[in-house]
Amino acid sequence: MKRVFLLTGAPGSGKTTAIQKILSQLSCDAGGFYTEEIREGTRRTGFALITLDGRSGVLAHVRIRGAPRIGKYGVDLSVMDGIAVDCLTRAMIAKDIVVIDEIGPMELQSRRFREVVMQVLESDVTVLGSIAKRRTDFTDVIKRHPNVRVIEIDRTNREQILEDILGWIRMTGRCEVGDTNKGESA
Repeated sequence: MKRVFLLTGAPGSGKTTAIQKILSQLSCDAGGFYTEEIREGTRRTGFALITLDGRSGVLAHVRIRGAPRIGKYGVDLSVMDGIAVDCLTRAMIAKDIVVIDEIGPMELQSRRFREVVMQVLESDVTVLGSIAKRRTDFTDVIKRHPNVRVIEIDRTNREQILEDILGWIRMTGRCEVGDTNKGESA
């Protein structure tokens, strides 16, 4: 049975919102991270990485100089190598469900992140996350992994996707569908 559920879709399709809604319906201990836009007025200037236990760092920003760069954003690998890798490693050992939002171009700049993602996929933990729609060699390997179910989300199927994923997670036996998410300490 597949136990790694990865949403994919166009930017703005609702991947992170769907993950947050699913987590709010689960009664289990979750750990991991999500990314969030940093805005200055109406302009997007970067991305923050936020763990479910409240740690955060600036993953990418227009003011970060040097390599690596994804478009106009400089990527701070220390955020991935430190905060993200640490929270995923601890969540894989101690949590019922691991959240990885997202496996995308900025995150994949970190070799250590790629390594820990593969460890998470090979473990027996349930995973809820998102993965870039754009293909790379690494994302193709993840999408073909025998434990992974990739679910394409868009505005027309969001509600059905939520129900489907909640049912699949329930079938893993790791989490019950309920009203609370106890993901405060990853």
